[in-house]
Amino acid sequence: MKKALHGISTHYCNILTDARIAHDTGYESLELLSAKLVRYLDNGGTTKKLKQVTDGYGLSVGCVNALLEMERYKGEEKKAMLAEATRLTRAAAELNCPTVQILALNGIDDKADDTVMDIITENVSAIASIGEEYGVRYQIEVIAFTKFRTLQQGLEVIRRVGKQNVGMVIDFWHLYAAGSPPEEVAQMDKDLIYGVHFCDGRLPKPGEPWDQMVLRNYMPGEGEIDIQAYVDAVKSTGYDGMWSAELFSPDRWEYDLYDIATLCRENMEKYIG
Repeated sequence: MKKALHGISTHYCNILTDARIAHDTGYESLELLSAKLVRYLDNGGTTKKLKQVTDGYGLSVGCVNALLEMERYKGEEKKAMLAEATRLTRAAAELNCPTVQILALNGIDDKADDTVMDIITENVSAIASIGEEYGVRYQIEVIAFTKFRTLQQGLEVIRRVGKQNVGMVIDFWHLYAAGSPPEEVAQMDKDLIYGVHFCDGRLPKPGEPWDQMVLRNYMPGEGEIDIQAYVDAVKSTGYDGMWSAELFSPDRWEYDLYDIATLCRENMEKYIG
């Protein structure tokens, strides 16, 4: 098992400082936010330099998170999406990072359910083909406030695509909020679990919008989710990969980031041992 610092937990921090914090606060790996990585590269940074830094700290880069709006399927929009996928995939390969996260947002929520699944399947297959060239795999994150939202939908896309480099990330909040219980996680093939997002939150109250800044503003153990049940479900599969401490919390983002990283690690260790 590897404990990773998720880049969202230190939201306002740049990527090189993320690496220093992860090293200093007891992590073995990093889950890099793609926005931080792209900003770093766009402003003169290189993957070679970044790898030197992470290697120097004894850290692996476990995941690049994420290719957003993978549902883009029309003309130039799809070309742009695949270009973004290629850039992130190439960067991951250069960082010796095995996994890029991919997710759909609300761009096709007006489509019928069958059409949503067809579009996602076609796009994931195209993305996976890019990864085959670079030796990189992809973890699908299903997003609770979209039409492509459940664990079973994600697993069905993996089945349809039929490639060996597509799996799932088990994000506690998204699965809980979409109605995918720990029992479904426990039934998974461990080889299809590429990562775990250790996080908490709650459902929106009647009439309340799906605002992640509000609904996820909780340290694990403070929200509605039975964290231990999800942890136990993952462990029951035999999974022994990366666990990523993900704190989506505007309140905590204003704390000292070293303190936040330490709290996230200690909290995660309390549950997973």
